[in-house]
Amino acid sequence: MLKLNVPTEYNGSAAGIVLSGHFDEPDTYAASRPAGMGDWLITYTIGGEGYFHTPGEELKCKPGDVTLMRPDTPHQYGTAKGMRWHFIWAHFPDHAIQANLLPEAKLFNETVAGDSARKRIYRAFSRILSDSRERSSYWNELCLASLSEVLILLARRRKQHFDSRVEETLNRISQGMREPLKIEELASAVQLSSSRLSHLFKESTGLSIIDTLNQMRIRQAALLLEHTDRSLADIAYDVGYQNYNHFINQFHKWQTVSPSSYRKERR
Repeated sequence: MLKLNVPTEYNGSAAGIVLSGHFDEPDTYAASRPAGMGDWLITYTIGGEGYFHTPGEELKCKPGDVTLMRPDTPHQYGTAKGMRWHFIWAHFPDHAIQANLLPEAKLFNETVAGDSARKRIYRAFSRILSDSRERSSYWNELCLASLSEVLILLARRRKQHFDSRVEETLNRISQGMREPLKIEELASAVQLSSSRLSHLFKESTGLSIIDTLNQMRIRQAALLLEHTDRSLADIAYDVGYQNYNHFINQFHKWQTVSPSSYRKERR
């Protein structure tokens, strides 16, 4: 587990750089800033429950929640009564991140469901903590890069509007692209029946799970054809096809040309 900071070490002053910390606090913990702050605040709740109060709005933060608060927003936040709040936080300046990645609301909260997505968010916050503590060369740029990753993932979720179980399935398919597809295992991982997952997935993405896998494989094959000199057979194997003829058929289905023609056209 990452080393925790002590809340009293931080006075909440905006510094124009990324400041971050890792707290696990009882319900006596609270921070109140009637005038707000000069920078953004982002938190990722790992366990327990916290709260945010702003004028006219209250929200609770539970495991998997990413919360963002705009600069100059009067607020109070802390640990929910009778609970502990285990969370990672970071302050960052308004000008440091692309505006289109930031929510318009003064107080924004999104629950990140799905094991793969939560792990990715946690790893990004962990890098922010490590880089901000080490303060080696380009530490602030590295922190901002990790923050951008988190905010891009949230922006993509807002745009796609996928069910969290579909999102988790997509993550698992991409991670195991070269492996044989087992829909039963995917369904079990997201606690659905195979038929229910298949229906939900196609309803959300417009493609079946098998077509999505093949599309991923062929897109990767197309990149390898264009940018490497590997043989067609090697590329087929690299992207997960054990049967070369099946690879040829799928490539033609998704790219409308043969792999050899695709390579000639692109070069």
